[in-house]
Amino acid sequence: MPSALEIDRMILALIVFVLVLTVGIYLVSPTYFALSYAAEDRLVEYGTAVSLFVACLILLRNGMRLRGRATKLAVGLTFFYAFMFFFGAGEEISWGQRIFGWETSEAMKQINRQDETTIHNIEIGGVALTKHLFGPVLTVTILLYLMVLPLLYPRVAGIRAWADRIALPVPGRRHAVLALLSTIVIALISVDRKWEVYELIFGLLVVSIFLLPQNREHVQ
Repeated sequence: MPSALEIDRMILALIVFVLVLTVGIYLVSPTYFALSYAAEDRLVEYGTAVSLFVACLILLRNGMRLRGRATKLAVGLTFFYAFMFFFGAGEEISWGQRIFGWETSEAMKQINRQDETTIHNIEIGGVALTKHLFGPVLTVTILLYLMVLPLLYPRVAGIRAWADRIALPVPGRRHAVLALLSTIVIALISVDRKWEVYELIFGLLVVSIFLLPQNREHVQ
């Protein structure tokens, strides 16, 4: 069985492959990119859902390992993180709605912009959660987590103590570099649904982070 380090290297190599493939498809056929490669219910979207679910499983394992040797806060938050990634995986594929073919309730249709059983596409009174919460707020939070925290954690004692206390897996520099590279690549691409690929890369990154974080001894 491959070691955690070997699995981590494979995940990082997969991220690079996804970036190269994304640029290649974009240059060859932007239409294929939008209508097939990154389309709904296709490879990229399912890849994101699987990545988020695997991240959830790793967090559940970490939470079990922490029981009995870490604070209740650290254990509880680790299980909460796991729930959040399970929720993200479910939302990504509309909780299997199109896979199993069940209908959206009438009540949900009234408030969901895509007539799906999802929370992130809810719009009430003209206010869309995707635009006002899951969009800019979440994006900034993720970028701070991926690119800023890895640099501050080893240098700022207060941030280091805070992250360890809440059992927050801290990305390594390799993750920060890949996050920056991915952000630049996706920003330079001008095609519909490019952010679906960005979500896939994030999913793969968090699997690597949760598997081998900087503060491994405090979160596993």
